[in-house]
Amino acid sequence: MNLERLRKRVRQYLDQQQYQSALFWADKVASLSREEPQDIYWLAQCLYLTAQYHRAAHALRSRKLDKLYEACRYLAARCHYAAKEHQQALDVLDMEEPINKRLFEKYLKDESGFKDPSSDWEMSQSSIKSSICLLRGKIYDALDNRTLATYSYKEALKLDVYCFEAFDLLTSHHMLTAQEEKELLESLPLSKLCNEEQELLRFLFENKLKKYNKPSETVIPESVDGLQENLDVVVSLAERHYYNCDFKMCYKLTSVVMEKDPFHASCLPVHIGTLVELNKANELFYLSHKLVDLYPSNPVSWFAVGCYYLMVGHKNEHARRYLSKATTLEKTYGPAWIAYGHSFAVESEHDQAMAAYFTAAQLMKGCHLPMLYIGLEYGLTNNSKLAERFFSQALSIAPEDPFVMHEVGVVAFQNGEWKTAEKWFLDALEKIKAIGNEVTVDKWEPLLNNLGHVCRKLKKYAEALDYHRQALVLIPQNASTYSAIGYIHSLMGNFENAVDYFHTALGLRRDDTFSVTMLGHCIEMYIGDSEAYIAPNWK
Repeated sequence: MNLERLRKRVRQYLDQQQYQSALFWADKVASLSREEPQDIYWLAQCLYLTAQYHRAAHALRSRKLDKLYEACRYLAARCHYAAKEHQQALDVLDMEEPINKRLFEKYLKDESGFKDPSSDWEMSQSSIKSSICLLRGKIYDALDNRTLATYSYKEALKLDVYCFEAFDLLTSHHMLTAQEEKELLESLPLSKLCNEEQELLRFLFENKLKKYNKPSETVIPESVDGLQENLDVVVSLAERHYYNCDFKMCYKLTSVVMEKDPFHASCLPVHIGTLVELNKANELFYLSHKLVDLYPSNPVSWFAVGCYYLMVGHKNEHARRYLSKATTLEKTYGPAWIAYGHSFAVESEHDQAMAAYFTAAQLMKGCHLPMLYIGLEYGLTNNSKLAERFFSQALSIAPEDPFVMHEVGVVAFQNGEWKTAEKWFLDALEKIKAIGNEVTVDKWEPLLNNLGHVCRKLKKYAEALDYHRQALVLIPQNASTYSAIGYIHSLMGNFENAVDYFHTALGLRRDDTFSVTMLGHCIEMYIGDSEAYIAPNWK
């Protein structure tokens, strides 16, 4: 009986995704070869691929193969992990090093006497060790031990620099700060492990790391020319535009990617975020429906639905229901936790919002957004000292972010430090102008109004009026902007203009007590200023 031919048939069926056929023949080969370790391994592999995880683990562990061979130990642990038995998986991995490092060494020479050094049977030590570290990291992640998970992913990457999954888990889950990302890249033995593709790997890794840098034209090294159009490279550029608040450019890039690959995994969260920022409710509704129909077990689908309900307003209960479904499917899914916090924040439920943001902050150590939102909530509960601390943490992660600069300025304003506040507000304005040349997004209206307020405090009345008028261009019918302009006119002694602006403010919001009080004062002053009318003597 030619067993080698049957073994090849098993592999052939595996390559063709005919797992049941592969399993049938793997079982027969194992019996015919009197349970050779290699054949039991492939039997377990087939059982794993047909989702019979406990049978696969039992096939290996009952024969003590997990104690003898590294590859069997790894597969047994994978089976327990797939069955969500995380502690058992960890116990298997933490056993003593197996006695025989190589499972397939003696099978490299097949019956015809032909020796293939790169045979499918061969597994390199570093490759298996890297896979074990990667799996260990995933198990720690599932057990909520982020520190050990991060360490395991780093180890996996150092053992096998091509192990993109470990790199992706570290970066896409924001597990490292910008400095730690830089140190990791420098510590990778690229020149030792992959001399030929060193430039390619360095480019791909760096391209994914620099999300807070200013977006620029992607510079492709000559040796890897042709990657300009690669969708992953385009998504990394789009992400940089997103973090630099250039949402229109980001939308342009993500739309190109979505057209070519409608369900590109790493593009979807950025694309959804951009749709929310640009208020494209219809597009988000259509996309989220499509995602839920096609990928109901993917957290990003429910994240999209939750974002849609958050966006349309007054549907926060619905939003929470769908966002919590996303976090149930993957509890380490940071974006869903942030959106979950937003659903409470818009209802001024500060404590619950902060609880969600804190969870996001623990999950996304390298992302500044949770810190920014925690600071905002502390600011809204008049705890400016704690707000300041969280804003400075956000600033250390993303020093160029105008939203953070603006909030640091607000805290300085509340503390009565007018000069400091003005500096932060102007810095934020410079950053925004550098992105899109002009300030046109209505979300920057508070920044312009705050600049107006701080200039008024510094008695720069003409500048203050100019900023408030710019704010009116962005959001025309805002009562508080009109009352702020009226107040400046009253300070300048232009009581007639002040009365007009306070009247306009009250026309937009009748219960504006500040405008009512100031209108009364201004009318009194205006009457006091103007000379009494003396009737002419007609006699």
